Amino acid sequence: MTRILLVHSTTDGHTIKISDVIINELTQAGHDVSQCSVTEVSADQLDNADTVILGASIRYGKHQKSVYDFVTNNKSLLKTKKTAFFTVNVVARKENKNTPETNPYINKFLDEVEWQPDIKGVFAGKLNYPIYGPLDRFMIRLIMYITKGPTDTSKVYEFTNWESVKQFALNFD
Repeated sequence: MTRILLVHSTTDGHTIKISDVIINELTQAGHDVSQCSVTEVSADQLDNADTVILGASIRYGKHQKSVYDFVTNNKSLLKTKKTAFFTVNVVARKENKNTPETNPYINKFLDEVEWQPDIKGVFAGKLNYPIYGPLDRFMIRLIMYITKGPTDTSKVYEFTNWESVKQFALNFD
């Protein structure tokens, strides 16, 4: 039984929802899985894990600073473990941007932190216009207009391919 630690960073909660699906799949496959926030992970949790999965969302083209800090501060330990990284972003709603090879955000991040996890994943996220404050709603709507995405701010748009998320979890068997 593999001990897997899933460390997540989320902006609006959708990365946790994706993490929960991954954890469910891994648990059903017989793995011992735990999860925590990137800001709350302890050295003991990292030491005790055989595999570390990091999942992080994008807002305005960047992962949160805490994700950069986590990888930078734990890079030597991560090199001794099996590791995986997945990013959640709305750009991945497009077929030509939904793989680790074609998504600009995952490649940029991994280059910046100089880390190459064993397994990589890219999942389309969710737009939840009704919960955004006025500035975020305006900026995200503008970005969606420019990129030919949905702009009706009264709606929620979920782009996640849940079968892709489940397939990602199969990489740990």
